[in-house]
Amino acid sequence: MAGPPSSDYNTNPIFPLSTSGSSGYWSAVNETSGSSKVNITLSSPANAVIGYYQLSIQISTKRGKTTSFRLGHFILLFNSWAPDDDVYIEDEEERKEYVLNDHGISYFGHEKLIREEGWNFGQFEENILNICLALLDRNLKYLEDPVLDCSCRNNPLYVSRVVSAMVNSYDDKGVLEGLWGENFSGGVNPALWSGSVEILWRWRKRGYKPVKYGQCWVFAGVACTILRCLGIPARMVTNFVSAHDKDQNLSIDEYYDSTGRTLKKTIDALWNYHVWNECWFKRNDLKKSYSGWQVVDSTPQEISEGRYCCGPASVKAIKEGDVQMDYDTAFVFASVNADRSTWIYYDKNIKERVYCDTKLVGQNISTKAVGSDDRVDITANYKYPEGSAKERMVYIRARKRLLKAGVIDKKDMGRAIIGRNKKPRKRRPNIRSEASSEVPEDPGVPDISGKFQLRESPAFGDDIHILLTLKNLTSKSKHVKGKISSSTIMYTGVPTYEILRDSIYATIGPKEEKQFPLEISHSEYEAHLTKDCMIEVSALCEVKQGRKLLVRKVISLEKPPIRIMVHGDAVVHEPVEVEVMLVNPLSEWIKDGVLHLEGSGLIEGKLRKWVPSLKPKESASVIFEMVPYRSGSRQLLADFTSKKFSDIKGFKSIEVEEAY
Repeated sequence: MAGPPSSDYNTNPIFPLSTSGSSGYWSAVNETSGSSKVNITLSSPANAVIGYYQLSIQISTKRGKTTSFRLGHFILLFNSWAPDDDVYIEDEEERKEYVLNDHGISYFGHEKLIREEGWNFGQFEENILNICLALLDRNLKYLEDPVLDCSCRNNPLYVSRVVSAMVNSYDDKGVLEGLWGENFSGGVNPALWSGSVEILWRWRKRGYKPVKYGQCWVFAGVACTILRCLGIPARMVTNFVSAHDKDQNLSIDEYYDSTGRTLKKTIDALWNYHVWNECWFKRNDLKKSYSGWQVVDSTPQEISEGRYCCGPASVKAIKEGDVQMDYDTAFVFASVNADRSTWIYYDKNIKERVYCDTKLVGQNISTKAVGSDDRVDITANYKYPEGSAKERMVYIRARKRLLKAGVIDKKDMGRAIIGRNKKPRKRRPNIRSEASSEVPEDPGVPDISGKFQLRESPAFGDDIHILLTLKNLTSKSKHVKGKISSSTIMYTGVPTYEILRDSIYATIGPKEEKQFPLEISHSEYEAHLTKDCMIEVSALCEVKQGRKLLVRKVISLEKPPIRIMVHGDAVVHEPVEVEVMLVNPLSEWIKDGVLHLEGSGLIEGKLRKWVPSLKPKESASVIFEMVPYRSGSRQLLADFTSKKFSDIKGFKSIEVEEAY
């Protein structure tokens, strides 16, 4: 083991040669039968420490002389096939998926337009296991006390928490440096990664200095590789409309100015999606029912016990609102079930809450299916149906537990219960001061309703046609003025560039509905889109002598597809032809395109192919040969980049046969 071996800490086991094994203990059984060679079978207890072991044999004579010989070394991992191991999974297909499968799928986009991309975990590639074990030896707890740290490596809870901290580099020189912005000079745009192998190889090659750069799906992909490599069953999970509750009050407060633009006063965040990991193991520190899937999040968001890490948090504890349970359960609970309150600031000290949404956060929580490329919705694992009495009860229970723990105060508690009351309260003045807004009333029933609608689902390269529909809900005419703005946004919801600002004025008759067309041209948004091709449009509508209405919509643009075809059977060590078809969605030429290809068992490392110039609105093919080197289900990933657009990805599952 790493660090000074110690029998007291289970890192230096010594045991005799015997004729039969013993469950629960280290044993060496002599399997020799009338041979000049000695065959010895080693067995380890289910709770043995994982990692490198130096194997030695001691031979003692009758005269008391002892001689030691080093026989070599071996690596011990967690074992999901062993019933007594904390990571045991009963179902064989699940073991194959969550431990042995070296590729997966992550989900992106918007809750109403979910996209998928492949990810190459590559846990069986050269040196990956050595790198994963080296990662454990570089965590802060190991540097403080190597013996104690190593002795805890029989516990998947401890190891998964170490992995959560070490995948990011914020406080321990871990694998990846995170960056959320538009300038990735000095590193790699996170959108260009397609797998963990290249990242982990770079980390080792550069002396374990952080690799630049990562965002949530990259952190989750690398963490999944490490967990599976160490034998802990793991999967990637995407939570759509994911809350980042910085002040831990289970409410996401968003602030806008009087024109509908986001203010920097907002400390909480609502991400269009967030990717984390679940890993499977027994929770010996909690009651039995909270074993199973545990959330582990490597994206550096908040400090937990002095380090940037999150989890493991029991998924079952999250569902029941047991937010006091270790580790970081309240933070993950908020991610899937917080309320969202929308506030309008009029000046420095005056604000108004115009809306409270109790159902928005935590939608379409998704993961890859076992044994197929289908998407599985696991939202019901995290919470009871939105709007149900049970879900409301769990939310209030979680708030009360945070109140008891001193995380929130009584004013916040009252705010939460009022905010979830379905019955509108008697109206009060629209404008409130900062001091009087600690316990805001329910926003009540508005005079008008509104929604944005798309004329058609837009693709990258299209002009976007939007209709704002406003409806008068009263029996009197209403004079409405509205301020409309639109910005490109990151998946975290942060605006990157304002592309539209407009105003509307209208009189809407009793129960009347009016529509206002808007258009955003391709030339207006082309240069400002981020990886996720998202645009947010908002309208702040004010009724004379009435309430304000904030209407918002996130628009996801469809990316051009990549089609991959394999011509012939894929057989180990035999060349097979692959064709990749690309489409140019623009009305102009695309030049200097590059296609990057990778896939464990199919291509060693990464393959780079130059793409011929693409004519406007036309497609082209890139044909190449690959020689698979591993049988079974494989995944080929393709990533197209050019000066006009990048991060156009596709993948194909390929069954590789053994050579005859």
